[in-house]
Amino acid sequence: MLHTPICDILGIQYPVFQGGMAWIADADLAAAVSNGGGLGIISAMNANGEWLREQIRKAKALTDKPFGVNIMLMSPFADEVAKVVVEEGVKVLTTGAGNPGKYMAAWKEAGIQVIPVVASVGLARMMERSGAAAVVAEGSESGGHIGESTTMALIPQVCDAVSIPVIAAGGIADGRGMAAAFMLGAGGIQMGTRFLVAKECNVHENYKKRILKAKDIDTIVTGRRQGDATRSLKNRFSRDFAKAEMSMDVTVEELEKRGTGALRRAAIDGDELNGCFLAGQIAGLVKKEQTAAEIIREVCSQAEDLLKEAPQWVK
Repeated sequence: MLHTPICDILGIQYPVFQGGMAWIADADLAAAVSNGGGLGIISAMNANGEWLREQIRKAKALTDKPFGVNIMLMSPFADEVAKVVVEEGVKVLTTGAGNPGKYMAAWKEAGIQVIPVVASVGLARMMERSGAAAVVAEGSESGGHIGESTTMALIPQVCDAVSIPVIAAGGIADGRGMAAAFMLGAGGIQMGTRFLVAKECNVHENYKKRILKAKDIDTIVTGRRQGDATRSLKNRFSRDFAKAEMSMDVTVEELEKRGTGALRRAAIDGDELNGCFLAGQIAGLVKKEQTAAEIIREVCSQAEDLLKEAPQWVK
């Protein structure tokens, strides 16, 4: 069975994280992933502290296994949710969209394992110095907010730069991706797009259908002009947004206004024309709906078989 140091650090069976997807990663999905042996993660997104508190307590009622919370540091409620996770005894945090430095002392005092999501070597080093237990190094193949480096290029450089465990993310949806991540030096993987079609995922059915029908060329990156590059599935919204940001007649403020609420329209309303369906480039590889536990077992079993077969290539 696959077992790496991150399993011992967090008390999980498999070195598999579920991505903290806004409007999608709720208590139901997080608990299902944790019950399946991975690390389920609730997204605090732009919600307030009381909403997050309810989700944490719901997850505790659904699983006795470790689970985490993802905090988006640009949220207007970041200070609030940073206190809630301490009050509710959350043991694992992933962070994104900012530097968690101002919260690290309080979180470490509470015994929380902090695992920031990073897109560069420099940020990974900074997070290690600030006391992070591990980092999630996320390549630009991933869905949602992305950096510039691809997973293949980013992971080995981050692994060489830090001594803490590295979780690989971006473009991973099966055992081949997991095995490759291990060969690059990672000690675990994070998947978002694959878990979008988990049976326990409460995202709108239209979202799931779009993932299952996606092809390899069906994602697009928008938002580079305003410094907020984001990968999503191609539809009317994303194509219109891409055209608008190419026009100097459209201001950055207008672009930001266009994007407001688009993810909710996709994830909650299932609006296939006007919603923003965040997804990674690996969406074309996701072809079936399964339980979260089935996804984890299948991916890990495939990776284990591949790694056992690897010696055949060494003569």
